Amino acid sequence: MAPADTSDRNRATAEAILPLVGGAANIASVAHCMTRLRLGLHDRSLVQDEALKALPAVLGVVEDETYQIVLGPGAVARVTPEFERLVEAGRAPRAATPTAAGLAERGAAIKAARKARNATPFKLFLRRIANIFVPLIPALIGCGIIAGLNGLLTNLHWLPALVPALAALASGFMSLIAVFVGYNTAKEFGGTPILGGAVAAIIVFPGVANVDAFGRQLAPGQGGVLGALGAAVLAVYVEKWCRRVVPEALDVLVTPTLTVLVSGLVTLYGLMYVAGEVSTAIGDAANWLLANGGAGAGLVLGGLFLPLVMLGLHQALIPIHTTLIEQQGYTVLLPILAMAGAGQVGAAAAVYVRLPRNGSIRRTIRSALPAGFLGVGEPLIYGVSLPLGRPFITACVGGAFGGGFVGLFNQLGAAVGSTAIGPSGWALFPLLDGNKGLGEMVVVYGGGLLVGYAVGFVATYYFGFTKSMLTDLNAPAETASPTETASPAEPSAVPSAVPESGPVPVRAGADDPLEPVAEGRG
Repeated sequence: MAPADTSDRNRATAEAILPLVGGAANIASVAHCMTRLRLGLHDRSLVQDEALKALPAVLGVVEDETYQIVLGPGAVARVTPEFERLVEAGRAPRAATPTAAGLAERGAAIKAARKARNATPFKLFLRRIANIFVPLIPALIGCGIIAGLNGLLTNLHWLPALVPALAALASGFMSLIAVFVGYNTAKEFGGTPILGGAVAAIIVFPGVANVDAFGRQLAPGQGGVLGALGAAVLAVYVEKWCRRVVPEALDVLVTPTLTVLVSGLVTLYGLMYVAGEVSTAIGDAANWLLANGGAGAGLVLGGLFLPLVMLGLHQALIPIHTTLIEQQGYTVLLPILAMAGAGQVGAAAAVYVRLPRNGSIRRTIRSALPAGFLGVGEPLIYGVSLPLGRPFITACVGGAFGGGFVGLFNQLGAAVGSTAIGPSGWALFPLLDGNKGLGEMVVVYGGGLLVGYAVGFVATYYFGFTKSMLTDLNAPAETASPTETASPAEPSAVPSAVPESGPVPVRAGADDPLEPVAEGRG
């Protein structure tokens, strides 16, 4: 397809979405993550949910602090700029009309009520951590794939002149990742981003090898991303203190100097050592766990990952993944957690087979399965398994057995890891790495996916439905409920087996990250 055709399609998608979310005047903010268009709305009641879900380009919607429209990877990054242009072009001055002020007031009340109901201090903290690391995922993916390509060329002895160049491309970002973490941390915690980056840069500066702390010589990079995170948070607090006490005439000189000096010295003579010990402990703990109890650990991690995603608790794993990648070159946890998505795919396939007369659900599954195979789980989770209830549990069973399979091989000495976070499913194959050859890594990971698919299918086929559920969901067309005759593209066309007010239909507090490693990406 020509670039112009693609641009026209993205613009058409944006034009179709805008009136269904209340028009430009109802948009307070626009952002996107790996798979979702995230909108801040002035008045939630203006959104036409059913019509929005029926759009061919929309894979589903998720309601959290923002209204999130799932468009899928790649598509969201192209549709968002078009949507922003339409919003800017169509937005009238808010002060010009009394109704605009009313929209803002009602929207603020709705947002405050939702935040008070769903946001807990711990989840807000995890969301902040995710906001620091999620913007780094595209670079991790790109550099990880280049690293994999470089390893393949090295093993095959192809293009030897190109190998050093690819090594530089793959390693450059990782050698400075602490600086980016420091920059994002200061930005997230309300400080000056460049000062956070400047303090974090101390960690990777080669000259730190000349500094002695706790009777030991420091090593460049010691403490890694955890040290950078702590250093930047400290810098923010020092900067804010300086802003309060330093006279305005001297602020431009004194504040940045004291911020870098104080937080930098604390980083050199404290944080680097402590964070280095913590980082080493994380790596040792992960390796020990999988080496000594890999099958059991994989069973637990693979089975619990989808519930963790729903609760937003998976975000706590992002710094651990990043630390492992920084230390070892790959994270051994992600291939195990990715098995949750395999269980989800197997469960969806069983639902498709068990409901031969429910055209609506089957169409939803057909449209969502390709994304599921590539590790994008939101359409299947929110459009199929979660509303039905039981298939969500059997999907977790499939993920548990897939995780146990990969974990078992870790226990037997074949550590299978990923050089980046974010992708899963088939999309993780180019990022596989470990302590064995690439062929063995592919076989172990692919075997885990097959186990997840098979167990998820079997568990759902035999235990995913009660007799009454099968009777109701396979009702003839003339007696089918309105939800069964809904639009083919509507992920929510599944009759809900869970009350709307229950704890699971909306993934409150979760962020996408992936959606890294991310949310919904089992």
